[in-house]
Amino acid sequence: MGDAAPGGGTLLPGLCACRKLASAATRRMAKRKRTATKVTEKKNKKWKKASVKEVWPAPAATPGTGEAHAEGGAVGGTGQDMALELPELSPEEKRVLERKLKKERRKEERKQLREKGTAPSTPAKPSGAQLALDYLRGWAQKHENWRFQKTRQTWLLLHMYDSHQVPDELFSTLLAYLEGLRGRARELTVQKAEALMQESDEAGGADALPLGTTQRIRQVLQLLS
Repeated sequence: MGDAAPGGGTLLPGLCACRKLASAATRRMAKRKRTATKVTEKKNKKWKKASVKEVWPAPAATPGTGEAHAEGGAVGGTGQDMALELPELSPEEKRVLERKLKKERRKEERKQLREKGTAPSTPAKPSGAQLALDYLRGWAQKHENWRFQKTRQTWLLLHMYDSHQVPDELFSTLLAYLEGLRGRARELTVQKAEALMQESDEAGGADALPLGTTQRIRQVLQLLS
């Protein structure tokens, strides 16, 4: 018996077979279409990843020259221009690419500066001698931000007899500073000055201390004794 027709009759067996074949063909076409769509999406994803990893700018050219890139882009172009040439990238991928391009340009600029010998150098730190002398000058000028620093005072006490370390024009300032010494620091300073003077007297001749050093020792002893 054939299948019932919409009008109450029966369908012929051949017509039923044709409809089944047509339905099966439609399903196969839909399946092939879904498969093709998935393949296309995978290819697009692979292309995007390759674009992010492989697209890099040429070394930065002089601003305003607009030299052409070997791949077709502009050497002097911005990261935004490069991103606009890749409309298939998502906004997040564009931002990542822009950051990488800027980082590469900064790296290239620093490299060029180093090659030219114009790279900014870090300023040298002041020496202990400079810091101690500045400390003494600050005390003499009564700077508001001046404060006692034991390290600077210790350096001055160790080197005050050396005219190469403490210039003559600052020694009188140092003597004024020494008037304020108290306690153990004052005692040690006097003891050291007496020991140096005795050593110079015993040595005599060529082994004696320089005249300028001897004069400084006498001045310190006269001040603190």
